[in-house]
Amino acid sequence: MILLTNDDGFYSRGLRAAAEALIDLGDLIIVAPKEQQTGMGRSLPFRYDGSLYKEEFEVKGRLIPAFFILGSPAQAVLHGALEVCPRLPDLVVSGINCGENLGTVITLSGTVGAALEGANLGIPALAVSLEMPREYHLELRQEIDFTAASYFTRLFARIMLKMPRLHDLDVLKVDIPRDATPNTPWRVTRLSRQRYFHPKPRPRCSLEDKAPMDYEVRFDPANLEPDSDIYAVAIERVVSVTPLSLDLTSRISLYELQSIMAKLREEK
Repeated sequence: MILLTNDDGFYSRGLRAAAEALIDLGDLIIVAPKEQQTGMGRSLPFRYDGSLYKEEFEVKGRLIPAFFILGSPAQAVLHGALEVCPRLPDLVVSGINCGENLGTVITLSGTVGAALEGANLGIPALAVSLEMPREYHLELRQEIDFTAASYFTRLFARIMLKMPRLHDLDVLKVDIPRDATPNTPWRVTRLSRQRYFHPKPRPRCSLEDKAPMDYEVRFDPANLEPDSDIYAVAIERVVSVTPLSLDLTSRISLYELQSIMAKLREEK
């Protein structure tokens, strides 16, 4: 059983493309936010009441259970896995997202946040994003080609359904270059330490003016880690597959950190 969600909303083309890619891999159930929820991360906003609304959803001639929720992507996964599905799903798939999720800002991503929420229920999870121009991130444009992204969604979903549970692997984050084809190579990457989307204040005359924070893509190619997700997608133009863990503990030696802090505590 596969639970599918998408932070771009129930009516996004990326969700439909993912559904078509996954339909014959197992029983498919869709629970997704009704509206665009980009940037919600793993949030569970209290203002939503948890109401679920059944909607007809046909994929390749088959009607599948599908619901939208007035809530966040993470809430969609919680309600989907614990209330809609007859048992815990074998896999949670979040995507296909309109816009890549790379580098240190991925905790802002509703796509990744939904996958992490599934993983925290003990369910293997896949977060899939398709690189595209900045102006396409919040718009459902018809010219977007999901062919390659659909292929890789199916490929990695199939792998995850067969793969044994591996220690410290909770989510696979897959990012596909916009010029990729089904023949584009893929490789396992690490999360870059660089920021990929940088905040950009909008011009305004007064701080009371409405001016939500904008953003732009910017990174330093000269200092980019060759094994990172940003390097794979932005430089090599290959598909990036990044294993994520729910364990956010720093990899610094805990003994070393405690020693440093204890020494500093004693200094006058």
